[in-house]
Amino acid sequence: MKKLSFFLLLFICKQSFSQDLSFARKTVDTLTSPTFWGRGYTNDGMAKAADYIAKQFESYGLTPVGGRSFYQPFTYPVNTFPGRMEVFINHKKLVPGVDFIVSPDSRGVHAIDKLVQKDSTHFINANYRIVVSLENKLTWSVASAAADRTMIQLNRKVAGDIPFTIQADIENKEERNFKTSNVCGWVKGTVSPDSIIVISAHYDHLGGMGANTYFPGANDNASGTALMLDLAKYYAAHPAPYTIAFIAFAGEEAGLLGSKYFVQNPLFPLKNIRFLLNLDLEGTGDEGVTVVNATEFPKQFAALNAVNDSARYLTKINARGKAANSDHYWFTEKGVPAFFLYTLGGIKAYHDVFDKAETLPLNEYEDVFKLITAFNEKLMK
Repeated sequence: MKKLSFFLLLFICKQSFSQDLSFARKTVDTLTSPTFWGRGYTNDGMAKAADYIAKQFESYGLTPVGGRSFYQPFTYPVNTFPGRMEVFINHKKLVPGVDFIVSPDSRGVHAIDKLVQKDSTHFINANYRIVVSLENKLTWSVASAAADRTMIQLNRKVAGDIPFTIQADIENKEERNFKTSNVCGWVKGTVSPDSIIVISAHYDHLGGMGANTYFPGANDNASGTALMLDLAKYYAAHPAPYTIAFIAFAGEEAGLLGSKYFVQNPLFPLKNIRFLLNLDLEGTGDEGVTVVNATEFPKQFAALNAVNDSARYLTKINARGKAANSDHYWFTEKGVPAFFLYTLGGIKAYHDVFDKAETLPLNEYEDVFKLITAFNEKLMK
Protein backbone atom coordinates (compact mmCIF):
# COMPACT_ATOMS: atom_id res chain seq x y z
CA MET A 1 0.00 0.00 0.00
CA LYS A 2 2.86 2.39 0.88
CA LYS A 3 4.54 1.63 -2.44
CA LEU A 4 1.26 2.29 -4.28
CA SER A 5 0.81 5.58 -2.42
CA PHE A 6 4.37 6.61 -3.30
CA PHE A 7 3.87 5.98 -7.01
CA LEU A 8 0.49 7.72 -6.92
CA LEU A 9 2.11 10.80 -5.35
CA LEU A 10 4.91 10.66 -7.91
CA PHE A 11 2.34 10.46 -10.73
CA ILE A 12 0.41 13.45 -9.37
CA CYS A 13 3.63 15.50 -9.10
CA LYS A 14 4.60 14.65 -12.65
CA GLN A 15 1.13 15.51 -13.89
CA SER A 16 1.30 18.88 -12.11
CA PHE A 17 4.73 19.60 -13.65
CA SER A 18 3.54 18.61 -17.10
CA GLN A 19 0.52 20.84 -16.80
CA ASP A 20 2.66 23.85 -15.83
CA LEU A 21 5.16 23.19 -18.58
CA SER A 22 2.42 22.59 -21.13
CA PHE A 23 1.09 26.11 -20.44
CA ALA A 24 4.51 27.57 -21.21
CA ARG A 25 5.02 25.47 -24.32
CA LYS A 26 1.59 26.28 -25.68
CA THR A 27 2.09 30.01 -25.06
CA VAL A 28 5.58 30.05 -26.61
CA ASP A 29 4.31 28.03 -29.59
CA THR A 30 1.50 30.53 -30.07
CA LEU A 31 3.62 33.67 -29.78
CA THR A 32 6.30 32.35 -32.14
CA SER A 33 3.85 31.19 -34.80
CA PRO A 34 3.66 32.83 -38.25
CA THR A 35 0.39 34.48 -37.19
CA PHE A 36 2.33 36.83 -34.92
CA TRP A 37 5.17 37.25 -37.46
CA GLY A 38 7.91 37.85 -34.93
CA ARG A 39 5.73 40.23 -32.88
CA GLY A 40 7.12 43.14 -34.82
CA TYR A 41 6.40 45.79 -37.41
CA THR A 42 4.83 44.05 -40.39
CA ASN A 43 1.71 41.89 -40.81
CA ASP A 44 0.33 43.49 -37.60
CA GLY A 45 2.52 41.14 -35.60
CA MET A 46 2.94 43.30 -32.52
CA ALA A 47 -0.71 44.35 -32.47
CA LYS A 48 -1.86 40.74 -32.68
CA ALA A 49 0.41 39.82 -29.77
CA ALA A 50 -0.91 42.73 -27.68
CA ASP A 51 -4.49 41.61 -28.34
CA TYR A 52 -3.61 38.04 -27.39
CA ILE A 53 -2.11 39.15 -24.05
CA ALA A 54 -5.05 41.44 -23.26
CA LYS A 55 -7.49 38.59 -23.91
CA GLN A 56 -5.49 36.30 -21.62
CA PHE A 57 -5.53 38.93 -18.87
CA GLU A 58 -9.28 39.28 -19.24
CA SER A 59 -9.86 35.51 -19.22
CA TYR A 60 -7.88 35.16 -15.96
CA GLY A 61 -9.95 37.88 -14.29
CA LEU A 62 -7.37 40.67 -14.13
CA THR A 63 -8.56 44.27 -13.97
CA PRO A 64 -7.23 46.84 -16.45
CA VAL A 65 -4.77 49.21 -14.81
CA GLY A 66 -6.55 52.55 -14.87
CA GLY A 67 -9.95 50.87 -14.98
CA ARG A 68 -10.98 51.15 -18.64
CA SER A 69 -8.55 49.37 -20.93
CA PHE A 70 -5.62 46.96 -20.76
CA TYR A 71 -3.82 49.03 -23.42
CA GLN A 72 -1.47 51.96 -22.95
CA PRO A 73 -0.95 53.21 -26.53
CA PHE A 74 2.10 55.12 -27.77
CA THR A 75 4.01 55.63 -31.03
CA TYR A 76 7.59 55.76 -32.25
CA PRO A 77 9.45 55.76 -35.59
CA VAL A 78 10.82 52.54 -37.05
CA ASN A 79 12.38 51.31 -40.31
CA THR A 80 10.56 48.23 -41.65
CA PHE A 81 11.04 45.62 -44.38
CA PRO A 82 7.57 44.53 -45.52
CA GLY A 83 8.16 43.10 -48.97
CA ARG A 84 10.96 42.23 -51.39
CA MET A 85 14.09 40.70 -49.85
CA GLU A 86 16.31 39.07 -52.48
CA VAL A 87 20.09 38.97 -52.63
CA PHE A 88 22.38 37.15 -55.07
CA ILE A 89 26.13 37.06 -54.49
CA ASN A 90 28.26 35.83 -57.38
CA HIS A 91 24.98 34.82 -59.06
CA LYS A 92 24.03 32.56 -56.13
CA LYS A 93 20.67 33.22 -54.48
CA LEU A 94 20.93 33.59 -50.70
CA VAL A 95 18.44 32.62 -48.00
CA PRO A 96 17.24 35.58 -45.88
CA GLY A 97 18.06 35.23 -42.20
CA VAL A 98 20.30 32.20 -42.79
CA ASP A 99 22.76 33.33 -45.47
CA PHE A 100 22.34 37.07 -45.02
CA ILE A 101 20.58 39.85 -43.16
CA VAL A 102 20.26 43.52 -43.96
CA SER A 103 21.19 45.96 -41.23
CA PRO A 104 18.01 47.37 -39.69
CA ASP A 105 18.86 50.92 -40.77
CA SER A 106 19.26 49.97 -44.44
CA ARG A 107 17.40 51.72 -47.21
CA GLY A 108 15.73 49.79 -50.00
CA VAL A 109 17.67 49.11 -53.16
CA HIS A 110 17.29 47.54 -56.60
CA ALA A 111 20.71 46.86 -58.10
CA ILE A 112 22.87 44.57 -60.25
CA ASP A 113 26.53 45.55 -60.17
CA LYS A 114 30.09 44.74 -59.14
CA LEU A 115 31.61 44.83 -55.66
CA VAL A 116 35.00 46.31 -54.76
CA GLN A 117 36.97 44.89 -51.83
CA LYS A 118 37.89 47.46 -49.17
CA ASP A 119 39.44 45.14 -46.57
CA SER A 120 39.31 41.50 -45.50
CA THR A 121 35.64 41.66 -44.46
CA HIS A 122 34.07 44.59 -46.32
CA PHE A 123 33.06 45.04 -49.96
CA ILE A 124 31.29 48.05 -51.47
CA ASN A 125 29.41 49.25 -54.48
CA ALA A 126 29.61 53.04 -54.71
CA ASN A 127 27.02 53.35 -57.49
CA TYR A 128 24.18 52.03 -55.32
CA ARG A 129 25.74 52.78 -51.92
CA ILE A 130 25.84 49.11 -50.91
CA VAL A 131 28.15 47.73 -48.22
CA VAL A 132 28.64 43.96 -47.85
CA SER A 133 30.32 42.56 -44.73
CA LEU A 134 31.35 39.02 -43.81
CA GLU A 135 30.16 37.91 -40.37
CA ASN A 136 30.61 34.83 -38.21
CA LYS A 137 27.09 35.17 -36.80
CA LEU A 138 24.05 36.97 -38.12
CA THR A 139 22.04 38.89 -35.53
CA TRP A 140 19.33 41.40 -36.23
CA SER A 141 17.91 44.43 -34.44
CA VAL A 142 15.55 47.39 -34.91
CA ALA A 143 16.32 50.89 -36.19
CA SER A 144 14.25 54.04 -35.99
CA ALA A 145 15.08 55.25 -39.53
CA ALA A 146 16.90 54.35 -42.72
CA ALA A 147 20.43 55.56 -43.40
CA ASP A 148 21.68 56.65 -46.83
CA ARG A 149 23.04 53.20 -47.72
CA THR A 150 22.20 49.52 -47.73
CA MET A 151 24.33 47.22 -45.59
CA ILE A 152 24.15 43.47 -46.18
CA GLN A 153 25.78 41.07 -43.73
CA LEU A 154 26.82 37.70 -45.15
CA ASN A 155 27.33 34.47 -43.27
CA ARG A 156 31.01 33.60 -43.77
CA LYS A 157 30.16 29.90 -44.08
CA VAL A 158 28.07 30.43 -47.20
CA ALA A 159 29.86 33.42 -48.70
CA GLY A 160 32.24 31.18 -50.60
CA ASP A 161 34.87 32.97 -52.63
CA ILE A 162 35.36 36.70 -52.41
CA PRO A 163 32.09 38.45 -53.33
CA PHE A 164 32.56 40.21 -56.65
CA THR A 165 29.01 40.73 -57.94
CA ILE A 166 25.77 41.56 -56.22
CA GLN A 167 22.13 41.53 -57.25
CA ALA A 168 19.80 42.98 -54.65
CA ASP A 169 16.09 43.72 -54.54
CA ILE A 170 15.23 45.02 -51.08
CA GLU A 171 12.17 46.98 -50.00
CA ASN A 172 12.04 49.14 -46.90
CA LYS A 173 9.36 51.42 -45.47
CA GLU A 174 9.89 54.01 -42.78
CA GLU A 175 7.03 54.26 -40.30
CA ARG A 176 7.17 57.71 -38.72
CA ASN A 177 4.51 56.95 -36.12
CA PHE A 178 4.29 53.23 -35.57
CA LYS A 179 1.34 52.55 -33.26
CA THR A 180 1.65 50.03 -30.46
CA SER A 181 0.69 49.55 -26.78
CA ASN A 182 1.91 48.37 -23.46
CA VAL A 183 -0.59 45.87 -22.01
CA CYS A 184 -1.28 46.40 -18.31
CA GLY A 185 -3.46 44.51 -15.83
CA TRP A 186 -3.46 43.81 -12.12
CA VAL A 187 -4.87 41.78 -9.27
CA LYS A 188 -5.71 44.11 -6.38
CA GLY A 189 -4.20 43.31 -3.00
CA THR A 190 -6.38 41.87 -0.25
CA VAL A 191 -4.61 43.76 2.59
CA SER A 192 -2.49 46.58 1.17
CA PRO A 193 -3.84 47.39 -2.31
CA ASP A 194 -1.73 50.56 -2.60
CA SER A 195 1.46 48.54 -2.23
CA ILE A 196 2.34 47.12 -5.63
CA ILE A 197 4.64 44.41 -6.88
CA VAL A 198 5.15 44.65 -10.65
CA ILE A 199 5.94 41.65 -12.84
CA SER A 200 6.96 42.73 -16.33
CA ALA A 201 8.09 41.23 -19.62
CA HIS A 202 8.46 42.63 -23.11
CA TYR A 203 6.31 40.87 -25.68
CA ASP A 204 7.73 42.49 -28.82
CA HIS A 205 10.51 40.99 -30.91
CA LEU A 206 12.18 41.84 -34.23
CA GLY A 207 9.32 41.04 -36.60
CA GLY A 208 9.91 40.20 -40.24
CA MET A 209 12.71 40.83 -42.73
CA GLY A 210 10.86 40.71 -46.02
CA ALA A 211 7.63 38.97 -46.93
CA ASN A 212 8.84 35.43 -46.24
CA THR A 213 11.20 35.59 -43.26
CA TYR A 214 10.47 36.38 -39.62
CA PHE A 215 12.34 36.10 -36.32
CA PRO A 216 10.32 33.87 -33.92
CA GLY A 217 11.83 35.16 -30.64
CA ALA A 218 11.13 32.08 -28.52
CA ASN A 219 13.62 32.74 -25.72
CA ASP A 220 13.56 36.48 -26.42
CA ASN A 221 10.96 36.98 -25.19
CA ALA A 222 8.06 34.63 -25.69
CA SER A 223 9.52 32.74 -22.72
CA GLY A 224 9.31 35.73 -20.38
CA THR A 225 5.85 36.62 -21.66
CA ALA A 226 4.68 33.06 -21.01
CA LEU A 227 6.05 33.16 -17.47
CA MET A 228 4.42 36.53 -16.82
CA LEU A 229 1.06 35.21 -18.10
CA ASP A 230 1.40 32.08 -15.97
CA LEU A 231 2.03 34.23 -12.90
CA ALA A 232 -0.93 36.44 -13.80
CA LYS A 233 -3.14 33.38 -13.97
CA TYR A 234 -1.79 32.16 -10.63
CA TYR A 235 -2.28 35.44 -8.75
CA ALA A 236 -5.73 35.95 -10.24
CA ALA A 237 -6.69 32.63 -8.65
CA HIS A 238 -4.71 33.35 -5.45
CA PRO A 239 -4.89 37.10 -4.67
CA ALA A 240 -1.97 38.32 -2.57
CA PRO A 241 -1.86 40.87 0.27
CA TYR A 242 -0.20 43.38 -2.08
CA THR A 243 -1.49 44.33 -5.52
CA ILE A 244 0.33 42.40 -8.23
CA ALA A 245 0.55 44.37 -11.48
CA PHE A 246 1.50 42.80 -14.80
CA ILE A 247 2.96 44.92 -17.59
CA ALA A 248 3.73 43.54 -21.04
CA PHE A 249 5.97 46.11 -22.69
CA ALA A 250 6.17 46.89 -26.40
CA GLY A 251 9.19 48.51 -28.06
CA GLU A 252 11.88 46.89 -25.92
CA GLU A 253 13.90 45.81 -28.93
CA ALA A 254 13.76 49.35 -30.33
CA GLY A 255 15.46 50.80 -27.25
CA LEU A 256 13.36 50.06 -24.13
CA LEU A 257 10.72 52.43 -25.48
CA GLY A 258 7.64 50.90 -23.87
CA SER A 259 9.04 50.98 -20.35
CA LYS A 260 10.42 54.47 -20.91
CA TYR A 261 6.96 55.63 -21.99
CA PHE A 262 5.37 54.02 -18.95
CA VAL A 263 7.64 55.71 -16.40
CA GLN A 264 7.06 59.03 -18.17
CA ASN A 265 3.29 58.41 -18.19
CA PRO A 266 2.67 56.10 -15.22
CA LEU A 267 -0.78 54.58 -14.80
CA PHE A 268 -0.28 54.55 -11.02
CA PRO A 269 2.21 56.35 -8.75
CA LEU A 270 5.68 54.87 -9.15
CA LYS A 271 6.29 55.44 -5.44
CA ASN A 272 3.67 52.76 -4.73
CA ILE A 273 5.84 50.09 -6.36
CA ARG A 274 7.49 48.07 -3.61
CA PHE A 275 9.43 45.99 -6.11
CA LEU A 276 9.56 45.22 -9.83
CA LEU A 277 10.68 41.91 -11.28
CA ASN A 278 11.41 41.97 -15.02
CA LEU A 279 11.37 38.67 -16.93
CA ASP A 280 13.38 38.34 -20.14
CA LEU A 281 15.12 35.26 -21.62
CA GLU A 282 13.45 32.69 -19.35
CA GLY A 283 13.71 29.63 -21.59
CA THR A 284 16.80 27.86 -20.23
CA GLY A 285 18.36 27.69 -16.75
CA ASP A 286 20.58 24.61 -16.53
CA GLU A 287 23.44 26.97 -15.62
CA GLY A 288 21.29 28.98 -13.21
CA VAL A 289 20.14 32.58 -13.53
CA THR A 290 21.62 36.05 -13.39
CA VAL A 291 20.04 38.96 -11.54
CA VAL A 292 20.74 42.47 -12.81
CA ASN A 293 20.67 45.09 -10.01
CA ALA A 294 21.68 42.47 -7.43
CA THR A 295 24.43 44.78 -6.17
CA GLU A 296 22.04 47.75 -6.16
CA PHE A 297 19.56 46.02 -3.83
CA PRO A 298 21.60 43.63 -1.68
CA LYS A 299 18.86 43.08 0.92
CA GLN A 300 16.38 41.82 -1.67
CA PHE A 301 19.11 39.77 -3.39
CA ALA A 302 19.93 38.11 -0.08
CA ALA A 303 16.23 37.30 0.37
CA LEU A 304 16.09 35.78 -3.12
CA ASN A 305 19.12 33.62 -2.35
CA ALA A 306 17.67 32.55 0.98
CA VAL A 307 14.54 31.32 -0.81
CA ASN A 308 16.63 29.44 -3.35
CA ASP A 309 18.98 27.96 -0.75
CA SER A 310 16.05 26.70 1.27
CA ALA A 311 14.24 24.97 -1.60
CA ARG A 312 17.19 24.41 -3.98
CA TYR A 313 15.25 25.51 -7.02
CA LEU A 314 18.20 26.59 -9.16
CA THR A 315 21.86 25.58 -9.32
CA LYS A 316 23.12 29.13 -9.03
CA ILE A 317 21.98 32.74 -8.81
CA ASN A 318 24.61 35.09 -10.22
CA ALA A 319 24.84 38.69 -9.12
CA ARG A 320 25.23 41.46 -11.66
CA GLY A 321 25.27 45.21 -11.22
CA LYS A 322 23.25 47.95 -12.83
CA ALA A 323 22.70 47.60 -16.58
CA ALA A 324 20.43 49.22 -19.17
CA ASN A 325 19.73 45.90 -20.89
CA SER A 326 15.97 45.44 -20.37
CA ASP A 327 12.81 47.14 -19.18
CA HIS A 328 13.71 47.30 -15.49
CA TYR A 329 16.19 50.08 -16.28
CA TRP A 330 13.92 53.13 -16.52
CA PHE A 331 12.17 52.15 -13.28
CA THR A 332 15.50 51.92 -11.47
CA GLU A 333 16.39 55.37 -12.83
CA LYS A 334 13.21 56.66 -11.18
CA GLY A 335 14.13 55.14 -7.84
CA VAL A 336 12.02 51.98 -8.10
CA PRO A 337 13.74 48.88 -6.66
CA ALA A 338 13.89 46.30 -9.44
CA PHE A 339 15.55 43.09 -10.59
CA PHE A 340 15.96 41.78 -14.10
CA LEU A 341 16.21 37.98 -13.92
CA TYR A 342 17.35 35.93 -16.92
CA THR A 343 18.24 32.26 -17.30
CA LEU A 344 21.58 30.83 -18.43
CA GLY A 345 22.73 27.85 -20.47
CA GLY A 346 21.05 25.81 -23.17
CA ILE A 347 20.60 27.19 -26.64
CA LYS A 348 22.66 30.14 -27.85
CA ALA A 349 20.18 31.41 -30.44
CA TYR A 350 19.67 35.16 -29.99
CA HIS A 351 18.24 37.76 -32.35
CA ASP A 352 18.32 35.30 -35.19
CA VAL A 353 15.93 33.02 -37.07
CA PHE A 354 17.02 30.02 -34.96
CA ASP A 355 15.39 31.23 -31.72
CA LYS A 356 12.51 28.79 -32.23
CA ALA A 357 9.94 27.23 -29.93
CA GLU A 358 10.90 23.67 -30.86
CA THR A 359 14.49 24.12 -29.66
CA LEU A 360 13.68 26.02 -26.45
CA PRO A 361 14.24 23.63 -23.51
CA LEU A 362 12.26 25.46 -20.77
CA ASN A 363 14.07 23.08 -18.45
CA GLU A 364 13.95 25.33 -15.35
CA TYR A 365 10.63 27.01 -16.07
CA GLU A 366 8.74 25.50 -13.14
CA ASP A 367 11.57 26.18 -10.68
CA VAL A 368 11.84 29.83 -11.75
CA PHE A 369 8.07 30.14 -11.31
CA LYS A 370 8.31 28.73 -7.76
CA LEU A 371 11.30 30.94 -6.94
CA ILE A 372 9.39 34.05 -7.97
CA THR A 373 6.24 33.27 -6.01
CA ALA A 374 8.27 32.39 -2.90
CA PHE A 375 10.33 35.57 -3.26
CA ASN A 376 7.16 37.65 -3.58
CA GLU A 377 5.90 36.13 -0.34
CA LYS A 378 9.04 37.39 1.40
CA LEU A 379 8.58 40.85 -0.11
CA MET A 380 5.07 41.07 1.29
CA LYS A 381 5.98 40.14 4.89
